Parts: sequence; C-alpha cells; structure tokens
Amino acid sequence: MSSSNPSKTIILGSKGSSLSSSTIFHVSTSLSKISLDTSTKTPSSSKTPSTKQPLNPNSHFSLPNYLSPLEIRASLVVFLKKLTSSSIPNSSVAAEKLLEVLNSPGLSLISDEDCVLLNPFSGFCSVEGCVLYGVCALLDHKLATLLGVVDAIVALSIEALGGDVGSSSISLLIDSGDGLSDKDEVGVASDLRVFLNGSKLVGKNQVKEYNVKDLDGVPEIHGLFRFISRTLHGKSRVFLNSLTTGSGIVGLFPSFADGILNLGESSWRRGSLVVGSLGNNEAPSVVRFVEMFKAECPGIDKLKEVYKSALAAKNDGDNLRFVHEIYVLSDLVGTVLSWEAIAAFISLTLISGADIFNPKGNAVVVEATNSVGADNGKVNEKKQQKEKKKNKVAMGKGTTAFMMYLQNRLQPTTSGDIEILVQQFLSILDPKDSGYASLLEKVKDIVDSNDSRRLPKLPKGTRDFAKEQMTVREKAFSIISKVFKRHGATALDTPVFEMRETLTGKYGEDSKLIYDLADQGGELCSLRYDLTVPFARYVAMNGLTSFKRYQIAKVYRRDNPSKGRYREFYQCDFDIAGKFEKMGPDFEVIKILTELLDELQIGDYEVKLNHRKLLDGMLYICGVPPEKFRTICSSIDKLDKQPFEQIRKEMVEEKGLSTETADRIGTFVKNRGHPLELLSELKQEGSEFLKNKESSEALDELEILFEALEKSKCIGKVVFDLSLARGLDYYTGVIYEAVFKGATQVGSIAAGGRYDKLIEMFGTKEVPAIGVSLGIERVFTIMEQIQKDQNQTVRATETQVLVSILGENLSLAAELASKCWAAGLNTEYLVNKRVTKHFDRAKDSRIPWMVIVGDPKVSEGMVKLKNLEANIEEEVPRSQIVEELRSRLSNTTP
Repeated sequence: MSSSNPSKTIILGSKGSSLSSSTIFHVSTSLSKISLDTSTKTPSSSKTPSTKQPLNPNSHFSLPNYLSPLEIRASLVVFLKKLTSSSIPNSSVAAEKLLEVLNSPGLSLISDEDCVLLNPFSGFCSVEGCVLYGVCALLDHKLATLLGVVDAIVALSIEALGGDVGSSSISLLIDSGDGLSDKDEVGVASDLRVFLNGSKLVGKNQVKEYNVKDLDGVPEIHGLFRFISRTLHGKSRVFLNSLTTGSGIVGLFPSFADGILNLGESSWRRGSLVVGSLGNNEAPSVVRFVEMFKAECPGIDKLKEVYKSALAAKNDGDNLRFVHEIYVLSDLVGTVLSWEAIAAFISLTLISGADIFNPKGNAVVVEATNSVGADNGKVNEKKQQKEKKKNKVAMGKGTTAFMMYLQNRLQPTTSGDIEILVQQFLSILDPKDSGYASLLEKVKDIVDSNDSRRLPKLPKGTRDFAKEQMTVREKAFSIISKVFKRHGATALDTPVFEMRETLTGKYGEDSKLIYDLADQGGELCSLRYDLTVPFARYVAMNGLTSFKRYQIAKVYRRDNPSKGRYREFYQCDFDIAGKFEKMGPDFEVIKILTELLDELQIGDYEVKLNHRKLLDGMLYICGVPPEKFRTICSSIDKLDKQPFEQIRKEMVEEKGLSTETADRIGTFVKNRGHPLELLSELKQEGSEFLKNKESSEALDELEILFEALEKSKCIGKVVFDLSLARGLDYYTGVIYEAVFKGATQVGSIAAGGRYDKLIEMFGTKEVPAIGVSLGIERVFTIMEQIQKDQNQTVRATETQVLVSILGENLSLAAELASKCWAAGLNTEYLVNKRVTKHFDRAKDSRIPWMVIVGDPKVSEGMVKLKNLEANIEEEVPRSQIVEELRSRLSNTTP
C-alpha cells in the first residue's frame, strides 16, 4: 500500500520556507523529493573563502554505525539545511551531492566517496548536531503520528474487553473550572467518551482481568503522551530552523522515555488481554493470529531492554545514542499499538458476527463468534440469521465509524490467510503508508464531528453537583440553618444582581472582581459580589434599626479559578444590625462561627482575629499617611499568601512607603498568639498602642470580647493576629477569618467583621452592624476530601421503600405507592418484568425495604415484604402493607 513514487517536491531555502519534522520524514522515506531554491544555489567560483567560516581540510564526515537508514537520511537533510543556510565556500558541490543521494530511488545512503567530499564541511556544520536534529525530527514525527490514533485504538480495546467506563475516571474527568485540571488528561477522557458514546459493550466486562484501575490509567498515560508530543514538537520546530546547539532538548528526554515506555506497556497489556479473550475460538485463522501476536508483537521485556539501553547511553554522556534508542523505543511502541489494534479489530469483528476476511460484506459468518466454536459445515440460513441477530451488538458511535474506515481500507481475503490480513493492517497503520494521512484525518473527523463533542461545557470557575454531592451540601445547609435559627435569626433573600452604584466603592481593590452586566435599557447592573452589601441596602431601604438575619445564596466574582476558589459560589451569611450592649453582637457572631465549624466536623481550624482600629493605629504609629491606610491594608491582607519581603516590595515600590515605614510594619504584623496573652502584652505600660486613641479604644473593646469568648469556652479556637487586615473598605471594628489547618489547602473558610458605616452610605442614619460569611464551597472541598480519605459512601436518596411490580401493571404501582406516600413514607416504584432490574435499583439506591408484587399474587391479595439488609422476606396482606412497613421502619430507625 505504500507509495514508491514521491508525491511532491520540498523546496529548501525559498522565501518563507521552513524545515519541519514532517518534511524531514517525507524526504527521509522518499515520499517527497527535495530541491534548492535557485537563489541558494551558488556556483563554487562565486564565493570567496570567509575568514570567519574557514573550511577544515582535516575534519572528518562520519555517522554513527548504529543509525538506521531513515536516521542517516534525516541527518543528511539537516546537514543540507545547515550547508545552504550559511556562506560556506564551495558548498554548492556538496549540496548537489546531497540532493543526488536524497532524491535517488529507494532509501539511498551516502558512500565512502561522498563522505570524502563532505569532509571539509563537517567541521563547520557539526555532524553530531545534524544527527541529533535529524533523529529528534523523526521522533517528533513518530510521536505525532501515534498521537493521532492512540486514543482510537484504546477505544477499540475497551469495547473488545467490555471495560466498565462508567465507573472509571474516563467518565468522570472534566474541566473543573478551577484551573487545576490536567488539560491533557481531560482531553483524553473527553475523546474516549466520543468514541464510546452509545456503546452497549462497555461495562459488559467480557474480560475480568481488565478492571477500573486499568481504565483509570488511560487518561493519565495518554495525557502524559500528549504533553510529551506537544513539547517535543514545539522545541523541534525552533531548533530545526534556528540550527542552534539545541542540546537543551536532550535534558527532557528521560521523562519522554518514561512516558513512551508507559504507553507501550499499557498497550501490550490490553492487546494481550484481547488476544487472551480469543483463546476459546478454535477457528484456524484465529488460532494462527494468536500465535503470530505472541511471536511477533514486541513484549514488555523488549521495550524495557531498549529503555535501559537508552538510559545507559545517557549515563555515559552519549546523547546521540540516547536519542537514537528513544526513537527505536517509539518505533517499537508504534508496532505494539498496531498489534493491539489488529487484535481489537478481529475481536470486535467476531463479536459482531462478521467475517474477518470480508468485513465489508458483513453478511456471511465464516468465522465463529467468540462465544461459539468453529463451524466449518454448511449453516442453515435461518439459523444463521437468528444467530447473527442474537450476536448483534452496538458499539460506540466513534468506534463504529473507525471500524468502518478500517474495513473499507482492507482488501477481502478469500483464501482465509490471516498473515495477509495482518500485513494489510500493519501497512494501514504505518506512517510511511500513502493513506496514513487519511487515517489521521478520519480519527480527527470522528472526534470533532461526533455528537458528544457538541455537548455544552461549563464556564471556568463553575461546576455541577451530582446527586451524591448534593446530599452532602443539603446536609451542610441544614446544619448551618439550624445554627443560625438557634440564635434567633430570620431568613432573607435578595436579588442576584444589584444596581451597579450599590456595589461600587464598597470593596476597595477587589472592586475589579465585580461582574458587570450589559446595559438592559438604562439600568447599569452588576452581579452581587457578596451578601453583606445587599443586606445593608435592604436595611437602609426599609428603614430598619434592628435586624438579625441569615442568608444562604450564590455570589459571583470575576476571579482567577483555583482549588477551592470559584467564580460562582455559595455564601452563608449571618448578620446583626442595630445598637446593642458593647461587644455583645461581636461575641455572638464569633461564637456562631465556631459552632458552625464544629458541627460541620471538618477537623482542626483557627479563627484569626484583629481590630480595624488597632490596625489603623498601628499604621499611624509606623508613619503611614491616613489616605494610604486602606491601600496598605490591602497589601497586608495578602500576607497569608505571600512572604513579607514581597509585600514590603509592593508597599515601597508600588504604594510609595519608605523602607523604614515598611520595615516597622513588618515588626508589628509578626505578632500573633493567644488572645488574652497578646492583649496583655499590647496593654503593658509604655505601649505605643495606648498612646493612640484609635488603638487604645480597640484594645479596650477586645478585652471585653476576649473575656466573653473565654467564658463561652471557644477562645481556644481564636488567635489574636496583627497581620489580619481584611481588605474590604467597609470594615470599622473587629475583623476575623477562619482558616482550616488540615492537609487540604483551601485558604480561608469563613470571614467577617464589624461595619458600622456601611448602611449609612445608602443615605440613611447610622445603623451599626456586624456579620460573618461562611465560604461553604471551600468547606465542601474539605468534606469531600474527608469522605475520599475515609472511603465514606453517601446515600443520594432518602427512599425507604421500593414498590416493585413484576409485570406491566402501572395501576397497581400507583395504588400501592400512593398509599405509602399518603402515610408519609419515602417511596419509589418500578414496573418491570425483570426481577434483576428491581434488585439492582434497590441496591444502587440503597433502599432498605422492597414491596414485591408478582402477577400470580395479585389475585390472592398478598405481597412480599423484603428487608434488603437482612435478606429476609415474608408475605403480608396487601391491605396491611402500610401498617407493616410503619412497624418495621420504626423498629429499624435509630
């Protein structure tokens, strides 16, 4: 199938032309000819020797003897590029000789006589560098060609093996929107879903040895392979045309070798499992194929042998041999992938009941399916059609299209010679085949045009929540609401968007994160940034002077997504507005915060606390101008994410503080400790804080607060921290922030403070207020990690009873289910003839009780009541089913 005649001519040195791995491959394999642009062809007499680039008559042109013909020719192409890209005297004769060799029929190589001609130029052109570039170019092309088909091949194997894709990372990996997803792994999983969409074979688990763990490894291994291929391709394009030393690329090759080896090993294991599944088929051609696979497909031992040889060359400092061995390894892996593809193709063809030697006909079953033995006799046509219908299976839309393409490329083999079929297949999957480009194009079309590819995607910074996740969230929201109500709060809801003027000027430097909406008829609106400002707006609009409220709702921030940081997320807010006893609301809000985090059972945490007046006093003492207080607070607020040296640089270079002032701030913000102990230090006689009115008032207020917290037995969770700043402009008093101290790093999980002037900003009288906001999304991240670490399972429904009707009697289901619903029992029903469907439903949803009604029992007025956990069932009268269920549920409910 390979073309022996070059299909096109590549012109080297023309304006705008560049050398690529693909062109080097095509010239090296004689798929293309190469010529020089006339402007680069220089007569030997027209050039005078350059003193800067002298020829060396003593240099020697030689190539390593371990190079393959393809590698040698690739090195010559790069040598030609180097030769014609510089002003080298008398280079035209050498260039013509290289053109003659490269354009000769077949894989012509350079002779000893030719090497003598090239000797004077080898010193200038660096033969070693040309070999390195040439082999790297071939490796780049090899990886690119494998990349185009590797996911399609593994999809065929997954179908043939009946892999349980639904339980693996292939079905779960999506772009989480938080900026942390591995794009390559997500891309592999997405493409595999395209190929397997609609398949009835996946999940059948035809081969028990192929489990979810194997499937989980596919996105990781193939994702790494994508990264390797992309990295090498980007580097190759640069060094092939700049012709710099390029030795730096070699430093990446050890990791490349690891990724290529992993790909080959995983492919061989899948291929071996597919071949093993054919072992029960006694058809001579299938038996012969199994023998061929075992004899001719490179095994893991061979792959590791080449891999070790590559590392040994690297350790010896032989970079050329190192790169050569990796190219050899990639070639072997390509062969392994081809054998895997053949095995999967044969297996799927047999499963579908088609003839492997005439798959396009798809009418006569010459070979036996893998579930029946060989039958060389004449098959009754009616029986054959019945067997064909029985064995008919639905593959994925993508794999079906790929199988049809392969079938159309194969030539029918009437002789039943499996060797001919294998050779045809190996040729189709050979990058040197003239039709290989159409193979890559077909795979690309499948991935790009399949219906699954057109499914919508989530915006960055947002996510969906599955039923198990929603169960956890609803439980958390219930706990939170219970705590809020315990303290006398009432619920409030406000619009998801506000007038833009309501939000602007309230968040300091964070105002840039507000989502502005398009003008919709004269009103400029923005999505709410938090729940505090809308609460203040509500209090001011309604003229309230006292209000204790809670609100659980979504807010929106145009932030950079990261782990635990989203653009759309819930906040759970508790606020107290009005005049009360001094520090009373402050104490209660912090007490509520500790109750929330304790009852959510997330693990260890601390509540960092400071006072805005104390912070302002500190800045005044340090010499910060009052007009810079807020902007310096924004800098200090970053201390939990950045070292002080970086913050110091920002304050001095960007915000205009002197180095002395910045250094003095640094001495203060390092103070943190037990609230009462640090407070005592700050109130010692002679303290600079006592000399400042603002900070002195703050210390008095904090003393009242800390004593109350101590009496409430929650002060152990509080840390007095002078570095806490809270960058929002509206804070006027106590500020606090809860931080999780466990292994899952998510940043702050709750924050708040006093904002006595915010409500007044809306044109009403002053109404002091204080509140706390729980960053519930980050709390969920922690809870999900705890579940994962402890292998906890979540029941997504609260269903107590499954009414199972074994038949098609919907009316009976409606009658029994309605009785249960009327009695307040959480009930589902299922109408289906197959008993397994009912038990699978109850098992999957972890429903404890089943009411089973079979048709013969209907007339007798009896039903079966089954306890799934105890695996006990008994017959009870249909008329007493509700009473029986109530009795049993009351005995089992804790």
